[in-house]
Amino acid sequence: MHYLYASKSGVNRKLVATFDSEPQLLAYVGWATLKTNADGTGKFEQGSALAGYQRWEKSDTPLTGEDLGEVYHNPTPNML
Repeated sequence: MHYLYASKSGVNRKLVATFDSEPQLLAYVGWATLKTNADGTGKFEQGSALAGYQRWEKSDTPLTGEDLGEVYHNPTPNML
């Protein structure tokens, strides 16, 4: 399992989606990213799991105690 986290100024990282594979996670982030700024922040596709956040990070282990049933699993652009 691969975990996608998002954060923004004043908000700690939050689990926003899980994926079965890292390539799937990276492809989703690539699709969702509209703009990447020099400071590492970004703008993301409205309706994506990253919408409203400024940064993302990935992990192959859980970093927070959030309920996996409360986030998208293997989201795709078709789910919008």
